[in-house]
Amino acid sequence: MPDGAGAGAPLADPPSEVTPAEARLLRSVRINLALWSGGITLVVLLVLGTVLYLAVERSLTASGTAQLVEQANQLTGGRRDPGGDPPEGGLSFGGPSSGTFYYVLEDDGQPVRRLPPGLPVTESFLAAKATGDRDIRSSTVTMTRMTVFEPGVAPGVAPPETATETTYTTPVRVLTDPVRFRGQSLYLQIVGDRTTEERTLRILVIVLVVGGLVALLAASGVGAAYAQRALVPIRRSLIDQREALRRQREFAADASHELRTPLTVIRASVDDLDRHASEPVASVGSALTDIRDEVDHLTAMVDDLLLLARSDSGAVALERVPVDLGDIASTAAAALTRPATERGVVVIVDPQPTELSGDPARLRQLVMILIDNAIRHSPSGGRVLIRVRTEGPDALVVVEDEGPGIRDEDLPRLFDRFYRAAGAPGGGTGLGLAIAAWIAERHGGRVEAANRTGQGARFTVRLPLGRPEPATTA
Repeated sequence: MPDGAGAGAPLADPPSEVTPAEARLLRSVRINLALWSGGITLVVLLVLGTVLYLAVERSLTASGTAQLVEQANQLTGGRRDPGGDPPEGGLSFGGPSSGTFYYVLEDDGQPVRRLPPGLPVTESFLAAKATGDRDIRSSTVTMTRMTVFEPGVAPGVAPPETATETTYTTPVRVLTDPVRFRGQSLYLQIVGDRTTEERTLRILVIVLVVGGLVALLAASGVGAAYAQRALVPIRRSLIDQREALRRQREFAADASHELRTPLTVIRASVDDLDRHASEPVASVGSALTDIRDEVDHLTAMVDDLLLLARSDSGAVALERVPVDLGDIASTAAAALTRPATERGVVVIVDPQPTELSGDPARLRQLVMILIDNAIRHSPSGGRVLIRVRTEGPDALVVVEDEGPGIRDEDLPRLFDRFYRAAGAPGGGTGLGLAIAAWIAERHGGRVEAANRTGQGARFTVRLPLGRPEPATTA
């Protein structure tokens, strides 16, 4: 059976999940992170989409304006008084001004020749006449389309029952230029259809909106996944902090319980001495012996408590020097010869040279704890066998006893602080195995416990032969 403290209540299972309040906090943080991710993505998409839309819109506007100016320069030679007869008007096909419709207006705004319904664009004419300069603007014209239902009947001559008129609005860009032909003040008006331009902008808006929504959903999903992943350390930290507080409370409760017993014995012995103050000390009995034993027990317990407290805070620094684990095991066994002899236990050491990097004092303490534990649980006439070997990349220290072994229900908690199995022998501080496990962990290894075939327990220490990485926490 392992030596340990066990007077206190069993330790509660470590918390594996966050509390409802912590879960709500984590959920709120996760939602906020996802919203921030989506919000930032939305702002970026809005800015990029707006810049792209304005860039395309200005490019199309500049291209359409250049087309109108090119047509005007072709018709007037780039002069306000080109002379000659005014152009008849018409639709241009091919070349830079393809797709534009031009015509001439008189000074009163009336067309020189008949125009389709919806033309001219009066507001552009009035602006050019008022300023005496070229006017370019975007506008709309209302056009009329006649649809004939009777084959062979031309539009305009079909009876009402065989034809119908459809009115539609067309976006245009119009240029009005004051010019003089044969000394007469006229106005050249050129109209370019903007239907394709607006269709392009609408398609661009649709692409930006749909693509932005897809990107926003993807960014929100990735943000939510990233937030979930980013909160894992925080969640683990909350659990670890709660576990640390739980262990601290239980440690204080168990320590106070363990300290109460020796203090009670010391108080009773002092009271006994006080009641017989006038008598010789030798006649009082075992009071002084009890006090000395309990003080020794308290001293050992306080030393162990201080070591564990310092290890929890990371204040214990380990030395890293080449050591021979076989020599350490032999030295540790020799130091426990007296208690082994008093209990009638034979300690046998079977070491092999096994070099590694570690702290000699702490490794000796680790081996002594396991040997002392084995001696305490061995019957009179029993044997404790210590073997030091190498196995692959590990150095092994195996300590076996011939005691009653370890109960299955005790195995998971052997290395808990202040845990004591039923029937464990007295005299220990209850912290030895916890300290042994800590020393092994700080050296990059571990301590394993198991039952031997037949009778007895086996503790195996595995330490890496290479130089271990210093641990940041105990």
